[in-house]
Amino acid sequence: MRISRLSATLPVLFLLACAPPKVEHHEDQNQQVITESEVEASKATNAYDVIQKLHANFLHDRGETSLSKTRSAPYPTVYVDGQEFGTIASLRQIPSIQIATIRLYHAWEAATVFGANKGGAVIAITTRR
Repeated sequence: MRISRLSATLPVLFLLACAPPKVEHHEDQNQQVITESEVEASKATNAYDVIQKLHANFLHDRGETSLSKTRSAPYPTVYVDGQEFGTIASLRQIPSIQIATIRLYHAWEAATVFGANKGGAVIAITTRR
């Protein structure tokens, strides 16, 4: 009786112990996104100030992205509604009232979504429509 109960529970315990851990992926993504409500709460006047207040790490130098310094893109490129907008300095031209979301694409994501020449990352801004 005791052996049969042990043999019945042992496989269940083994399966539970060997199962992969449950990982919530949305937390990592939320660290790369500034939402409309966060933009409004920041009381900033432009996109640069919003990012500086909420996620200053978006603006940092990513290091050299090419052996050729003329082709290197150490800072993120700014995109607005899917169109290339400019450098980090261009963020000051975007009023915060027009921003729906701001998302940082790391180098590997930026190269996949926006092209191989975006190795320094991309700050993608979606405006309110």
